[in-house]
Amino acid sequence: MSALPQLALSIRQPWAWAIINAGKDIENRSWPTKQRGPICIHAAKGMTKDEYSDANRFIQRNVGAVDQVWLNRWLGVTAAEFLLDRGGIIGTAEIVDCVEASDSPWFFGTYGFVLRNVQPVEFIPVKGALGFFDWRKQMVAA
Repeated sequence: MSALPQLALSIRQPWAWAIINAGKDIENRSWPTKQRGPICIHAAKGMTKDEYSDANRFIQRNVGAVDQVWLNRWLGVTAAEFLLDRGGIIGTAEIVDCVEASDSPWFFGTYGFVLRNVQPVEFIPVKGALGFFDWRKQMVAA
């Protein structure tokens, strides 16, 4: 755990899952960042059925590189939304740029944080926060 980056960014599911498992290489935001380097990916606790359904439709419609059979196994099942880890650190990624345009099928934001070197980690329960945050100060008691 001490080897993990200090800062985390909270991302709602199933987008956080897509970063770790489906090659989502851009995190869309309404604000830019100068932050570069490794961060932890925090899966936010909140997720509505509408958010889940909208993300599922977007992924199936726009991300052709993802094997649909594999994707449906994880996202296409009605109960899958309850299987996604929420409320904790699920992986790490490196922010290498912040862009206002991209050819990535994952880009639809005003700004996109370009992600590389994504790695899953064992789930660590952590309370989320806005923006980049020191996740160790947000750890949830076991």
